[in-house]
Amino acid sequence: MQHLIMESEKAGFWTIQSGIFPENMASIKLHEAVGFRYIGKRERVGKILGVWKDNLLFERRSSTVGVG
Repeated sequence: MQHLIMESEKAGFWTIQSGIFPENMASIKLHEAVGFRYIGKRERVGKILGVWKDNLLFERRSSTVGVG
């Protein structure tokens, strides 16, 4: 994840986003640990095995790209 962040900043991206299923707590914790913040929930985005799934939206904004 740190490599993704480093490469995205090197390419000039100031924001990266991620959509995560609510029950995927390991992924949520990982994203939070590297600076992502929760920004909202998309309800009933798609079905998996006939069950509607929500999707949590997280984003990380660079503290170096676009500064100045």
